[in-house]
Amino acid sequence: MSLLDRIAPRKNESDPVVPPADAANTFATKALRKFLGCLTSRELPVLVDLGPVVGSNINFFGEQLGCKIYVLDLFADLDRHVREGRLEELGDFLTKRLSQEASSVDGILCWDFLDYLDKGSAYKLAAELVRVLRPDGALLGFFGTESQVGETHYTKFIVADEVNLRYRTYRALRPRQSSLPNRDIIRMFEGLTVGDQFLLKTKQREILFRKPA
Repeated sequence: MSLLDRIAPRKNESDPVVPPADAANTFATKALRKFLGCLTSRELPVLVDLGPVVGSNINFFGEQLGCKIYVLDLFADLDRHVREGRLEELGDFLTKRLSQEASSVDGILCWDFLDYLDKGSAYKLAAELVRVLRPDGALLGFFGTESQVGETHYTKFIVADEVNLRYRTYRALRPRQSSLPNRDIIRMFEGLTVGDQFLLKTKQREILFRKPA
């Protein structure tokens, strides 16, 4: 597991939010600011990012939170299992991929990774995410709709500021799988409660989970 550890001073809340330059590939996020708000009161919080390494995201969260960041890039692991014909082993692999101790992580960025898993693997990973999340911790995930099922690209999410995300797509070896209804997503994250949920202009559902204190 690669550890990207960035300690930086917290950003002053009065600092202005600069509008993103690349408006065509930018969309508003309502949950990111709430996610940050869950972690700002913590001293040196621990953050787990399931997506690929994005240098500007590391800088952003370091400046905002002064946090320790673990970037896992599970999308690369998924592609490797597809290439090697070992998808049936993916669920068990993911349960071992998160080596953090129980209740040791303050925040988790899932992005839309769970959309690319079969139901069994998704439930196994979600159980591990619940396990490592601290009480009062937060988990942010995006979940697609039926119209997105079968897409053969991944999305790299780039934080522009507290209320805007940019995105870039790149080739996926695993198509986006079936879209889960909200009740199944909530059941998948048993042990967490839904703090907020929004429908984005990208047609994805943005859900912020909290672990009860």
